[in-house]
Amino acid sequence: MSALLARLISSDKQQQLQAALTWLYSFVKPQKNAILRLLGLSAIATFLVLLQPWLTKTLIDDGLLARDYPMLLKVAFTMIGVGLVGTLLGGLNRYLHTQLSGKILFALRSSIYQHLQQLSPNFYAKWRVGDLFSRIDGDVAEIQRFAVDALFAAISSVIGFLGALALLLTLSWKLSLLVLLLLPIELLWLSWMRRKVERHARRVREQATDISAFMVETLPAMKFIQSVVQEPREAKRLDGLSDSYLQQLLRLQVVEFFTQAVPNTLISWTRAAAFMIGGYWVIQGTWQLGALIAFSTYLGMVIGPAQSLLGLYVSIQKMSVSLLRVQELQQAEPSIKQTQEVIVLPVDGRGELSLVNVCFTHVERENLLFDQLNGQFVAGSKIALIGPSGAGKSTLIDLLQRFYDPQNGTLLLDGIDIRHFDLAKYRRCFAVVSQDIVLFRGSLAENLRYVAPAASDQQLWQVLEKVQLLSWVESLGQGLASPLGERGQQLSGGQKQRLAIARALLQQPLVLVLDEATSAVDEATEASVVQAIDLLFAKRTRIYISHRSSTWKNADYCLQLKNGQLQRMEIADVS
Repeated sequence: MSALLARLISSDKQQQLQAALTWLYSFVKPQKNAILRLLGLSAIATFLVLLQPWLTKTLIDDGLLARDYPMLLKVAFTMIGVGLVGTLLGGLNRYLHTQLSGKILFALRSSIYQHLQQLSPNFYAKWRVGDLFSRIDGDVAEIQRFAVDALFAAISSVIGFLGALALLLTLSWKLSLLVLLLLPIELLWLSWMRRKVERHARRVREQATDISAFMVETLPAMKFIQSVVQEPREAKRLDGLSDSYLQQLLRLQVVEFFTQAVPNTLISWTRAAAFMIGGYWVIQGTWQLGALIAFSTYLGMVIGPAQSLLGLYVSIQKMSVSLLRVQELQQAEPSIKQTQEVIVLPVDGRGELSLVNVCFTHVERENLLFDQLNGQFVAGSKIALIGPSGAGKSTLIDLLQRFYDPQNGTLLLDGIDIRHFDLAKYRRCFAVVSQDIVLFRGSLAENLRYVAPAASDQQLWQVLEKVQLLSWVESLGQGLASPLGERGQQLSGGQKQRLAIARALLQQPLVLVLDEATSAVDEATEASVVQAIDLLFAKRTRIYISHRSSTWKNADYCLQLKNGQLQRMEIADVS
């Protein structure tokens, strides 16, 4: 199958497609036993289908025309039995086929999703969420349909084609020459139409992606759109995208119509010729009526599968477009690689962070953001990290969490290079509470337990009390089971931030980072929340990032990030 696809795809894509097919085969191979069972059942079902026209021939020629009623009854009951068995096999086939399709589809999606989980924030900054969703959903489904549906259809078509062709030759090898004249013409036509189908199929997928991206972008921002009275503008944008998609879809439909119309016309001409020639033989008495009817049926059973096989051109082009689009995601390399030598994180870790001659810039930029950056976050201290907007405070936290690795220099946790730690376990040492609070659809308890699945209800109530949310939760009626809605949109900014702090408390990290984490609450509430955090994490490293000096006024010291350098300052010297 790989060799066939390679011949059907332009040479400049063959290598890339070969790699993509190898990746796809890795999901098909584990299901080989299920595939073999389905193939066996399909072969039996196809044999039963091929048997029906021959039984019809026998019934007409040896029963009706021969006036042999016992033979007629025998063949009729055989036809009933064959039909019943075929129906049962068809139901079993559909069940097993759906099961196999689902397993491969969900395995494909799971693999891509797990790969995306390894990619850095830089990747997501460059890709539209709607585009990613379109590839994971629509393109993967297209690949699965080819890998399972089209593949089984092709194999069934091969079996049906060969069986029907053999029976045609048995009935009349002369009339069978019509089929041999038809197939080369269809091959030449479909080969010429292939590139047109591929081009239009890619454009349709791109237009669908634009609509998905529009929905993902605008639906979460609907409150803002309404506030600035831009509903007509966005509706007009959607209409424009929809019109473009429809026009491209219609172009594809026209191309597919002409791709199939010529072969269909040739088929009808071939069948008409078979009836004219075969009918003449029947009238002359040199051929039997049942044989003509059976030949006509088998002719359809030959041409139908042959057309399905030739129609793989269309399926291959659609699948190759989707496969190459998905491969763009698969080929995105994680920027963080796990080292071979993993050092176990110490159970009694102190949480001291050091930066030694760190040089870093984002891939798309030329100038260094940090140049020979040095600094230290003393274990168990409360540190204020300040600096002008754009100085790189958030990037520095991302480096400490190892979302990026510096181009040069070293980051240390308790004196050990962080690249030697298991990545997942290392990141669990950090809890970051930022302005952009992440809440999921689900209950309050589910959101709190996201970082600590084993936490008890008592522990949840305790952290809620620490962040002064106890009375609010009790007023919800359902308590911990209260639903938060999509992204917690029903909550105020202060409630979201306090829930995020409560979640961080459950995590019990070595290092707690609060990036404008109390900006949505008043100063009195902020003071009590910060006091509770300082009390609970008195022996842990706390990094406060805030433009409000009240947030970090009791910090042990301040680190100012400016012009790519960290400067330690005393709190009294910061005004």
